[in-house]
Amino acid sequence: RMASMSALVSARGRIFYIMDEGSRVSIQLPPRWTLLARDAFNGTILWRQPIPEWQNHLWPLKSGPTQLARRLVAVDDRVFVTLGFHAPVTMIDARTGETRRVFEATAGTEELLVNNGLLLAQVNRGAMETDDYAPALNVGDQGRVAREYAWNQKPREIMAIDIETGETLWSRETTMAPLTMTLDEQRAYFHDGQKVVCLDRKTGDQLWTSEPAARRQTITMNFGPKLVVYKSVVLFAGGDRTMKAFDSATGKHLWTAPHAQSGYQSPEDLLVANGLVWSAPTTRTQDSGIYSGLDPLTGEVKVEFPPAVDTYWFHHRCYIAKGTDRFIMPSRTGVEFVDTLTQKWDIHHWVRGGCLYGVMPANGLVYAPPHNCACYPEAKLYGFNALAAANEDRLPPAPEDIDNESRLQRGPAYNEPLAPLDDEARLADWPTYRHDNARSGSSPSEGPAALDAAWQTELGGRLSAVTVADGRLYVSQVDAHTLHALDAISGDKLWRFTAGGRIDSPPTIHQGRVLFGSADGYVYSLRATDGALVWRFRGAPTDRRLMAMEQLESVWPVHGSVLIEDGVASFIAGRSNFLDGGMRLIRLDAVSGQKLSETVLDDRDPDTGENLQTRLQVLQMPVGLSDILTSDGESIYLRSQMFDREGNRLKMGPHSGQAERHGGTQKGEGRHLFAPTGFLDDTWFHRSYWVYGRSFAGGHNGYYQAGRFTPSGRMLVFNDEYVFGFARKPQYYRWTTIMEHELFRSSKEAADEAYGDSENPTEDAPTTPRPGATRGGATGRQSNANAGGRQANNQANNPRPNNGQSGNNNGRQRGNKATADSIHFGVLPKLDPTGKPLTVELWVNAEQPAGVLLAHGGPQNGYALVMRGGKAGFDIRAENQLTSITSSDRIVGRWAHVVGVLDEQKQMRLYVDG
Repeated sequence: RMASMSALVSARGRIFYIMDEGSRVSIQLPPRWTLLARDAFNGTILWRQPIPEWQNHLWPLKSGPTQLARRLVAVDDRVFVTLGFHAPVTMIDARTGETRRVFEATAGTEELLVNNGLLLAQVNRGAMETDDYAPALNVGDQGRVAREYAWNQKPREIMAIDIETGETLWSRETTMAPLTMTLDEQRAYFHDGQKVVCLDRKTGDQLWTSEPAARRQTITMNFGPKLVVYKSVVLFAGGDRTMKAFDSATGKHLWTAPHAQSGYQSPEDLLVANGLVWSAPTTRTQDSGIYSGLDPLTGEVKVEFPPAVDTYWFHHRCYIAKGTDRFIMPSRTGVEFVDTLTQKWDIHHWVRGGCLYGVMPANGLVYAPPHNCACYPEAKLYGFNALAAANEDRLPPAPEDIDNESRLQRGPAYNEPLAPLDDEARLADWPTYRHDNARSGSSPSEGPAALDAAWQTELGGRLSAVTVADGRLYVSQVDAHTLHALDAISGDKLWRFTAGGRIDSPPTIHQGRVLFGSADGYVYSLRATDGALVWRFRGAPTDRRLMAMEQLESVWPVHGSVLIEDGVASFIAGRSNFLDGGMRLIRLDAVSGQKLSETVLDDRDPDTGENLQTRLQVLQMPVGLSDILTSDGESIYLRSQMFDREGNRLKMGPHSGQAERHGGTQKGEGRHLFAPTGFLDDTWFHRSYWVYGRSFAGGHNGYYQAGRFTPSGRMLVFNDEYVFGFARKPQYYRWTTIMEHELFRSSKEAADEAYGDSENPTEDAPTTPRPGATRGGATGRQSNANAGGRQANNQANNPRPNNGQSGNNNGRQRGNKATADSIHFGVLPKLDPTGKPLTVELWVNAEQPAGVLLAHGGPQNGYALVMRGGKAGFDIRAENQLTSITSSDRIVGRWAHVVGVLDEQKQMRLYVDG
């Protein structure tokens, strides 16, 4: 579906962007479009403005609409934007977010420009081309949208407005091709579908029209011609494989030259840098990428050069290239810097922008917004990042050049003796993240059959998972940098400790010591009884800070949960192999805090010393991001990457460039639990999931592969025999937007069809689909995912050898009352909806007279808005007692606004359209 970011601009040390801030759990949930302002250099949010109506967020991916990026402009201390899909242009104070003026006459603006006090708006007085869009297919509507939605060639109104007075200086009705409106100090220009048109900037009078300038016949919503003014030349490329140049004063045709296809599912590029007009074929893998630099006055080719780098090129990312005065920045695979002076290419496959907009070079930085790309999942950056050029003077020192004694600070409890080991007492403990170093999430201790709430302690803020040992419960108040210790029996607060940065996950308890990392770059050891400091060690190679999520952090943060094995504490300091000199895998003596070893994980191949990107195969790359470490007792793991117990990388990936082969390499040594996007990623990215296995493939044809060969899911736990999970069905891993999941049990073994190390890594992919995950159950029904992940079969009609009940291969078995034990969870008092006033509302166009519209809670406590007999209903259930009210009028077949209210006196009211 459509990308979450529509537009991004910068001015006066601030950035402004339009983003859907709705839930990331599912695209089916409602959007929350917002205009945001951030400090351009530290990312602090300055203000927000809601956008009530925007382009339908279920519009298919890679389908535009490209004009959305031209609805936002920042000039000095002002922001100009349409705060709605059909809204007029609003002028906002860039410092405060306050509205200064609404240009009411511009309602329906599709594009806008601002220059020297003049607002130029392209206004659509009729219906927008996409107004009637509604999704027809669950798996995407790209083909249908390309056929049915395109520029309608109907007249628009071009308006010139004085931004100081709000006065309309002139307006003109004309046909205007998307993305072609531009202006300079004297004139305004656009393409009318046939030719370039020039208007007087002050009066709107037509000054000239060009000879015919051909364009692509159909301008789909993800495309648009390009028109650029550079000095005295107007340049135009319409998608017909040519570009033309015209004199900006007279419209005289100057030259015509070939224009290579560039971009992918996006407008093409027409860039001027270093005084030349640049063009290169960059759309497909097989394209040469040869850049031609043309004289803008004559069209003469002044320079040509190919990509001076040997790497894999995918199709161009789904957005246009960007550039600066010197550099062209295509995104053939990630982000490439093409130096027009030295003719050097610098590749960065590990970073990219989101579809539709891409990246923004500004303020000496590159801003890379969030993306939903499936390529290189364990190496590329996620989230919104601002990146600066590498500076040799700011690279961290090598481990041998650091004074390790200065990194270790001893606290008042340093000489406290260790608590004795009590193996029997420890059986009931939960001493580290997900119980043990394998992160199994399971305990050998038998739990109670009923789990009722024993106590509740309010700490506030965002909390981590918990660890429990020696009668104490530990939990991190993540954003408050605070670790709390509570009495595990009573919930009483025992002590708290505040570190210098976020603590994103719970501590590890080791013989009376509490060890944890922090985003300040340190690892801490505290005395468990009172929280006194034993020692802290700076994992960061030097003390340097940046802003992250509104707070100061070390450039090399450390996750909260530290791996402790045989008296050695291991952790990762850093964010990425490719940033700030890379990451450090550090091993400390868990008692003394003394460093045992430090392994640099940077952008160099440890075997050859070359750039790590030389190891990539197609859309697979070695692991390059931090996470909580795991261990199986023999090896240590960072995501899917194996290390020996001395911190050396083993069996570096990728296994293959073939998606199925890489994602299917699940047999053999090194099967473990890992999360390709990190254990702490709570976004439930639809192209990722946890894996009990060895490998996870990237790419549009790769991310679903692991789920076909090995136990996988949103969350997994395991014991000596089985993996238990919460997951989508395997046939729904790929190209679907379903929200439904299921609980399952599976053998820990990989499917018989999975690959192992001994197999030929270059063998051809099989021509027939390999069986996917299976499910046994009381009915004997199973589902089978083919290579496309879309086929469901009944086992009785389509038997397969070795795919019987769960316990074979990677089969999943559903629990049922006859075969599965259950644990009863008591109802928490806070789920009682009558505990405080409540208002719940929605808009609905009901097609059926009965059904649930919205529900929260369960059969004992909860509330719901429902349809009953064609009428709206409001239900409250408290302590198993149901109270219902129903509207008087039927609302089937029309839009209705329904509001249910429970007031302080516990009186229920239901409003329909009122």
